[in-house]
Amino acid sequence: MNHTGTPQVWDKRKRGRQRRLERAANLGLGPQISQEQITQLLQAVIEPDDRVCLEGNNQKQADFLADSLAACDPQRLHHLHMVQSVLALPSHLDLFENGIASRLDFSFSGPQGGRLARLVQDKQIEIGAIHTYLELFGRYFTDLTPNVCLIAAQAADAAGNLYTGPNTEDTPAIVEATAFRSGIVIAQVNERLDKLPRVDIPADWVDFTVVAPRPNYIEPLFTRDPAQITEVQILMAMMAIKGIYAEYGVQRLNHGIGFDTAAIELLLPTYATELGLKGKICSHWP
Repeated sequence: MNHTGTPQVWDKRKRGRQRRLERAANLGLGPQISQEQITQLLQAVIEPDDRVCLEGNNQKQADFLADSLAACDPQRLHHLHMVQSVLALPSHLDLFENGIASRLDFSFSGPQGGRLARLVQDKQIEIGAIHTYLELFGRYFTDLTPNVCLIAAQAADAAGNLYTGPNTEDTPAIVEATAFRSGIVIAQVNERLDKLPRVDIPADWVDFTVVAPRPNYIEPLFTRDPAQITEVQILMAMMAIKGIYAEYGVQRLNHGIGFDTAAIELLLPTYATELGLKGKICSHWP
């Protein structure tokens, strides 16, 4: 049987990648981008309706790239579908207020929870789903694969290899999912080195690097430095110990990670003991 319709194109993503790279090359943009060129690059390689992964996770944030994307022209970039594990920075939601992004798949809203709720209520954000972390990372490789990802690393060398330093987080999953399906990978780095301490992301997975004007922001959700636990988190921990743990004789704990639960654990030997709870609560830890 002869078919006279339009031929099926089986390499749309590959052709799309080549088209984006050619636009960047026509603007004179090479693999190493200056800070002044970053908006130009983003508007060249991102297209309306693209799925974009912005690295905002439980520690390091691609804050310079987030700010730069939020500053792009909404006449050029609009209706982006953002996929990211955590909404931690104001710029993550500025994208929606500025008319650049419209749809969101994520796992945790953290410090931006109140503002996110208002934007959803005002119909400025369409939420695809609120995922578990593992589900979201897994779907980067299937039906939520980014066309472009914006990530953060500690350092890059001249070839474009990346060193992620002490905060690798979900960077390899984001990059691999994007690069292996003909996406564009852009990395902000804190510095450019002649020789990296180790290579965490190989250069052939990375398309562009830019040295950010400041070290990438760290959202301190973990307990590397307990001194960063706030008074509000301490108050909540005291309320949990006295109002829940003591009241119900909680024995088995599965706290996970974060400053809120770290505050509870640090107060058990002191505040809980003062309440006469030693040996009466929290006897079984995973």
